[in-house]
Amino acid sequence: MYYNFDKVVDRDDEYNTKWADRCLIFGKDDVLPMWIADMDFETAPAITEALTRRASTGMYGYVSKPRAYDEAIVNWIGRRHGWKIQKDWLVYSPGVVPILSMAVSDLTEPGDKVMILEPVYPPFIDSVKSNKRELVVSELKKNKENYYEMDFEDIESKIKDVKLFMFCNPHNPVGRVWTREELKKLGELCLKYNVKVLSDEIHSDLIFRGNKHIPLASISKEFEQNTVTCMAPTKTFNLAGVQVSYAIAPNEESFKKISFGYERLHMNRNNIFSIDATIAAYNESEDWLESLLEYIEGNVDFAVDYIGKNMPELKVRKPQGTYLLWIDFNNLGRSNEEVGRALIDIGKIGLNSGVPYGDGGELFYRVNLACPRSTVEEGLKRIKIAVDSLGTFKGIKEVMADDKVVENKDGKKLELNK
Repeated sequence: MYYNFDKVVDRDDEYNTKWADRCLIFGKDDVLPMWIADMDFETAPAITEALTRRASTGMYGYVSKPRAYDEAIVNWIGRRHGWKIQKDWLVYSPGVVPILSMAVSDLTEPGDKVMILEPVYPPFIDSVKSNKRELVVSELKKNKENYYEMDFEDIESKIKDVKLFMFCNPHNPVGRVWTREELKKLGELCLKYNVKVLSDEIHSDLIFRGNKHIPLASISKEFEQNTVTCMAPTKTFNLAGVQVSYAIAPNEESFKKISFGYERLHMNRNNIFSIDATIAAYNESEDWLESLLEYIEGNVDFAVDYIGKNMPELKVRKPQGTYLLWIDFNNLGRSNEEVGRALIDIGKIGLNSGVPYGDGGELFYRVNLACPRSTVEEGLKRIKIAVDSLGTFKGIKEVMADDKVVENKDGKKLELNK
């Protein structure tokens, strides 16, 4: 079946965060928003039809989860990711971020150490600090191919007194899909030092050709018992507003603690529409997802090629998963504030600054490419306008220490505009 992802959907009349909150987030409403991780695509037709049927009943009372809901999740994870889970491992949540905070609260004690890899999705950092736990950070490092890697020596030097390791797979924002070898090393370290793992795998269905998502817990029974996994159909099928996700907790003690956390807050009952959306997504929309992945990977290839040809002073590497591009602006020789103001005021483009993502995030920006190709092209043109306004040019080799002099491809020294 053909799906038209080139269709531009007018979202200006919606009360959605991505478009309606532009003035709040960027200080003006004329920026093109390519920031928060939701898509500018209509969801799969089967999901729309299921929600329309539910809405047409006129009955929106309390609901219990039907067997088909749990079965849809179990079958999807087995089919897509080769992990056989049991339905009684599932804990409902309105979102992955609540799971992160709930797990930190219920699997650790105040003052306990919780480890993360930075740069990382900001709620990782917030959930540790807001629960009054001690944050332990290991910074991701780049290899010679400019791909991020885990620094296992650094991790082991800091993990000994840690109680919980918060992991992101695939990684947001750097786009890594971790290999089985990398996952085994991390899982074995956590077992060695008796550290529980909380694995955010919400982007697990958004994987590009040549890569494969492997749930950390699927590698061995020992990893399975030591890991709580967070998944959802929301990123995959553009359902964030429906508010549905789930924790997978095979370990009985971990399951009881997280379940009790939701029961304590009376948050353990599904939204009525989330049940129908999840069943339709997992049972009837796999062909839509395959078409989506092909389209988004085309967007990613287009963006990486455009930046290489038109803004070679920026550094970017094709992500292996997610629909997010992580761009390095360090070679411009400007401050994070200068680059940010140029993007918003001159380029009129709204991106996620890397600063809230922690160590290694300064002068990086996250770009959401889950939108029509015409929007991607327009956004890249706006980034180029911002970059050009800062006095950069093709052929830049390095920014000198005084932040004013650069050397072009011919070796001639030129001054950057102040």
